[in-house]
Amino acid sequence: MTHKSLRALALAALGIVFGDIGTSPLYAFEQVFSNGAHSVPISEANILGVLSLFFWSLMMVVTLKYVFFIMRADNHGEGGIMALMALAMSKSEANPKLRIVLLSLGLVGASFFYGDGVITPAISVLSAVEGLALVSPDLKDMVLPGALCILGLLFWSQRRGTGSIGLLFGPVMLIWFVALGALGLWNLWQHPGILVALNPLYALEFLVEHGLLAFFALGAVVLCLTGAEALYADMGHFGPLPIRIVWVGLVLPSLLLNYFGQGALLLNHPEALSNLFYLMAPTALQTPLIVVATVATVIAAQAVISGAFSMTHQAVQLGFLPRLRILQTSAQEMGQVYIPFVNIALAIAVAAVILIFQSSNALGSAYGIAVTGTMLITDFLAIAVAIYVWKWQPLRAVVGASFFILMDAVFFGANTLKLFDGGWFPLMLSIGMILIMTTWHRGISMLEAVGQQMTTPLLEFIANDIDEKTLRIPGSAIYLVSDCHYAPIALQRTMKHFGVVHQTVAILSVRYALTPYVDEASRVNMQLCDKGFLQIRINSGFMETTDIPTILKTHWPESLKIHADTLSYIIKRIAVWPEGSSGMQLWRKKFFRIMYRNGVLPLEIYKLPETDAIALTIPVTI
Repeated sequence: MTHKSLRALALAALGIVFGDIGTSPLYAFEQVFSNGAHSVPISEANILGVLSLFFWSLMMVVTLKYVFFIMRADNHGEGGIMALMALAMSKSEANPKLRIVLLSLGLVGASFFYGDGVITPAISVLSAVEGLALVSPDLKDMVLPGALCILGLLFWSQRRGTGSIGLLFGPVMLIWFVALGALGLWNLWQHPGILVALNPLYALEFLVEHGLLAFFALGAVVLCLTGAEALYADMGHFGPLPIRIVWVGLVLPSLLLNYFGQGALLLNHPEALSNLFYLMAPTALQTPLIVVATVATVIAAQAVISGAFSMTHQAVQLGFLPRLRILQTSAQEMGQVYIPFVNIALAIAVAAVILIFQSSNALGSAYGIAVTGTMLITDFLAIAVAIYVWKWQPLRAVVGASFFILMDAVFFGANTLKLFDGGWFPLMLSIGMILIMTTWHRGISMLEAVGQQMTTPLLEFIANDIDEKTLRIPGSAIYLVSDCHYAPIALQRTMKHFGVVHQTVAILSVRYALTPYVDEASRVNMQLCDKGFLQIRINSGFMETTDIPTILKTHWPESLKIHADTLSYIIKRIAVWPEGSSGMQLWRKKFFRIMYRNGVLPLEIYKLPETDAIALTIPVTI
């Protein structure tokens, strides 16, 4: 990697990766001291103790755990909770029970991500727009409409892709972090003695003296860590080195300076708690700061929305969500996708959050459960990777991770105390996503089991059902199936109704690997069978878009007389009929039926030509 390319990647990573954690100073420190009935009293000892907690949380959880440890666990360069789950599962084939545990952890972690993805845009933008009250008290009533309009425009612009506006992200976030550091230095100059909070004894003293109140305070302290998971999730776009350089060289110092500057301001002027972040700046600079902060929070929201698209894409490919309409927004970057349904659902949920909670302080009470839940699950998945992928001794892996597990468990426990103050909202969203993913995965498994009972192995079908009396018509047909080793139900139906079979029949299945991308050399497996039949298996990664016609044209053997561009595609559309409660409750079967009926046809998923595709409906009772 050249110095020029490294600088370019570092600037791009600054704009995409650090938006969430970089906008935490807008609300995190203030939330500790304005947390309703659980607010920490303003005193020098308490401010020093809280600052010490902020410093050591950022150092231990983000710097040590994520930046220098978890980012080593890459799945062919990709990161994130789903990629980590897939990496752990790929090396544990011999242990089915462990695979179920890893799968469950991954699904819960992904569900927590969606809960976090709704709160983050709302609290970030709302906390920035609340600065309007400083410009003029008359503008206070414009905070909610302003935040809703900004987020509405952001969601509306998603269909255009992030490529064009992404060019501005890096420079804007560079200005933002420089501003954070400068504001912190300005206020630190007024009270440099506050740097004694670097001593961890102040944090320990705060926790010991305040007992239960300190436990509540940890639920607000964790707000400074929001976005830590993004450092790992976006690793595949930039690689670990640029992210590490930007974190250590700019982001971490800027955040620490700003938090200590807020502590210095609060120590000198306790009345500044009403709008702590913006009051760090001189009056003349407050309006420009509001503008820059609003743009920064929009960038942070954009990163979370893009992450939701990427997570959904992975979940669809791995078989945990229904097939959705996925649009590629960039010809160069495969990871840039737009999913209309997810965009609309997120927009509605974010608007509902803003209207329900109405302030960043109230949203702070809802924030944290999903974030800390994801962090805790990452610890356990990382242990599995250390044991099964890195081949560590189990005791070494567990002992090494025990400190992080303990820390994240304490943070998670502290946030569960927020359950009735607003934490129920992201938890409800997460439970809803778990229900959706498990219902879909179980329903698809039941459909495949019933489908195998309705058909026979392909080689047996060719030997017994295809003979010299079978009428063969000119042309080639390709049947899309879930398993190319079984005779397609659609083929059996066409034989029954028309009494004919194409001269050449290709049975094709798509298999999604537990890796983000698949090497082109192993993209397609073809096996010639008897009597003009051909088995084809296309291998695809869970980050890839599968364009079957293009893949076949690229990999079609020249030795075969037929050509990939003259094939007719025959697909099956199953009509699901739920019955009884065997295998899954009846209401979940009905819910699965609704999802299945509204899923996108393979025609669009696999980019099949409409003029050459035929769909057959097959009723199946589950």
